[in-house]
Amino acid sequence: MAQVDGSYDCVTKSPMGDQKSVFTVSSDGDSFTGQNAGAMGSLDVENGKVDGNKLTWTMNMKVPMPMTLECEATIDGDALTGTIKAGAFGSMAMTGTRQG
Repeated sequence: MAQVDGSYDCVTKSPMGDQKSVFTVSSDGDSFTGQNAGAMGSLDVENGKVDGNKLTWTMNMKVPMPMTLECEATIDGDALTGTIKAGAFGSMAMTGTRQG
């Protein structure tokens, strides 16, 4: 699934304003590993799954409060669009562009 691999410059529309990060994806068949790193720290991808060009995963946030984030994204060429569900905060839009 090399078409999803890479590093993406992302923006997440959060209740605390736009959060910029770099999201990395390294796929292996129907699974993937990676990180989402930005001003709030670095979060490891957990339970990463690949279905064609669709990714689903979770991340365990520690600050500003402990919470499991449920994430999904679609990769279309070099563009990433998705959502991050953050408990009571609801869903936040995430967009990105592949680096390079």
